[in-house]
Amino acid sequence: MKFEILILKKTAFLCLLISCWSVGRSKAQTDFSTDEFRIRINGKGFITSMKNISKLPHQEFSPKDKPSPLLCLYNGQKKIYYEPLKATYSKAKNRLTLKYANGAVAQVKIETKKRYFKLTLASLSNRNGVDDIQWGSFHTNITNLFGEVIGVARDTSEVVNYAIGALALNDITTGGKSSNVGDCSPFQYVIHSPDASRFPLPLGLKEGQVFPIGGDGISDVAFYAHPEAYYRILYGNSAEVDGAGRISISYHASDRRKGKTILFSLIPQLQANKPNHIEVEPLPEVDFIGSAIALWGGADSTALMSVIQNIVQSERLPYPKVNGKWIKDPAAYLPDIMAAGNDYDSTLAYAGRLGFKAIQLEDLPMYGVDRADNGFIDGRSFEKKPIKFSSGNKSHKEFTDLSNARGIWVGRHTITNALRKGTKDVSPIPSQELAYQVKKVLANGVSATATNIEVTDPKYLDEIGSWEAHTESLNIVKIGNELIHYKGVSQKPPYVLQNVTRGYWGTTATAHHSRDPLYKLQVTLGFGYEGIIPNMKLQDAIAEYYADMSKINGIYYHDWDGQEFLFNQGHGYYAVKRFHRKLFEKAASYRLPDLRIMGATLSEGSWHYQSVWNVGGGTNMYDLKLRKWGSSTSQGKDLRDVAYANYFPVSFGGNFTIDANSVVADYEHIQAISVGVGVTYMLNISKSGVESCPQKDAIFAAIRTWENARAASVFPRNVKKLLADPTKDWHLEQLDNNNWRLHSMVNGVSTSSINLKKNH
Repeated sequence: MKFEILILKKTAFLCLLISCWSVGRSKAQTDFSTDEFRIRINGKGFITSMKNISKLPHQEFSPKDKPSPLLCLYNGQKKIYYEPLKATYSKAKNRLTLKYANGAVAQVKIETKKRYFKLTLASLSNRNGVDDIQWGSFHTNITNLFGEVIGVARDTSEVVNYAIGALALNDITTGGKSSNVGDCSPFQYVIHSPDASRFPLPLGLKEGQVFPIGGDGISDVAFYAHPEAYYRILYGNSAEVDGAGRISISYHASDRRKGKTILFSLIPQLQANKPNHIEVEPLPEVDFIGSAIALWGGADSTALMSVIQNIVQSERLPYPKVNGKWIKDPAAYLPDIMAAGNDYDSTLAYAGRLGFKAIQLEDLPMYGVDRADNGFIDGRSFEKKPIKFSSGNKSHKEFTDLSNARGIWVGRHTITNALRKGTKDVSPIPSQELAYQVKKVLANGVSATATNIEVTDPKYLDEIGSWEAHTESLNIVKIGNELIHYKGVSQKPPYVLQNVTRGYWGTTATAHHSRDPLYKLQVTLGFGYEGIIPNMKLQDAIAEYYADMSKINGIYYHDWDGQEFLFNQGHGYYAVKRFHRKLFEKAASYRLPDLRIMGATLSEGSWHYQSVWNVGGGTNMYDLKLRKWGSSTSQGKDLRDVAYANYFPVSFGGNFTIDANSVVADYEHIQAISVGVGVTYMLNISKSGVESCPQKDAIFAAIRTWENARAASVFPRNVKKLLADPTKDWHLEQLDNNNWRLHSMVNGVSTSSINLKKNH
């Protein structure tokens, strides 16, 4: 009996021990699930499992050899990452406590939503040199498409059809890695085959290998120099590939309250764009506490509209619309008119017949901000009349009064935030809020006529212009209210500026005192883009100026050429987000409709706000005769792959002029590819060209038919795949408001047809 009792006691103790071990283990690894996605976080704070739970069997997407740190810390001075060592989860508080080797302790709030996980950095104690935090990298075993702008890994195959991604939930959180210089990743190529069976890598190339862009670094069309499918140009690093082609996702947030000096270029590998030093402006109110992301997984074919749209709306992220639809909705993709010929008699009528909703005034000069006009770009009485009509020229306001009543927005080709010579913030009295690269001190006083300007420290003053093309004419310093041009500085004491021109850009040469500060200004580049970059406070004012300009003149469409100038303060994607938020918030305060934004580049900072990316054009983008994505350069292929992978409308650029030789079959082809791939473009239109075209009415009708069908969402996924094939020809027939018939054409004859219905 005693023996039996002893056995029972031992058994009970063993069961208790097992129970305690099991409880401890359950705490050491915790599962979190949405409707389609399950992750497991282990006791060290690493994600060890990412599964598609929407269908059986539950496919695993976390590589066994690469668990993913939920949150890393980064010391920028030492260039050291700290991964978590220990994690403890409190279900009651929805808090994950992470501990690190440097003594830091992070509190991460984890909220499970229907379609995503919301991760928020609630606190970080014992920072010990940490100036940046990084979400992830989240490693996947997906090897198909990577969206480096918004951070997504996509398997688009019919068998898998799954995507895993992240999205920043506030402005302080930006795409990419903590180690990015200037909060931007380099503009370059990476080797990655989206399908190893179709596009095998040749000997000598390997996954993840990096190459510079093409050309001399100045001619933008020459950047695109690799037509091969496995050369992938990069517009960010929110997603990256490793040596096995596997895709990882990263977001980060910086402590911007302290200044720092960086060596920055967007294109650092090319001599024409070698890096310059920038003393990055501190932003006292911007820290990384509160950084938040959505981490999600879902069916790739529906991820944009069912998951990402849900995140954007639920978290109240920017949600601009066009024609009542979210700008990322493929049914909202719509070409624009690029006006040419300086004759606007028929432009609005053409837009109406085509069903287009935007006109870019491309035959007017590039627009540069001048805050002196307070947004009255044609004068306070709208006395300037730059828009040509045979019945009498019109101001922007007079033209937009006509266009806006028809739901057609009018826009200008701008140079974004570049401040030109002769404008309020530059000359004759320059603003005290201009961005600078480095700050120095005068060693001695100088008279108003002296050209012998000595500084106490020459460090970095030998750098020319900015990183972008190093334009010599923009090698400018500011002392007091005077701009001074120079080229070079002596390398031995006394440190004297060389080849000095006083009173530069219309400022007044004046005397300056010993120990006065000297600022080497941050600038743009030449070729018509000459300007000085504002600091963050002035950039905020410029964003609000554009809202004023929009309200006063009825201009609801802005094309940011030189959009990369927003990176030049050293705050990268954060600066882009801040600029757009200020613009959109001010526009909303005026109750303006959502602005249509186009830009010369695409970044994580602009993705939410930017409607289209209609850069380039002609055969660089799409060769209609050869039916090829970029024949002169690989620009069309390169930008197509970036946009498509990031759930963003692809572009043909400014293209397809209607003239005497235009035929309707070509525009049916253009529209078929546009719908199949998800493409917008700017149709080059002039009155003289259109009226010389014998088939103009048939071309207009064909384009309108396709655009009506696109807006009605009649094209299912399998049909879009057929339309995306440039070797095929199609004709679309509209039967009524709800039904269309798509004809497969061979030598101008219909060989088969597909019936399509509204909201398929």
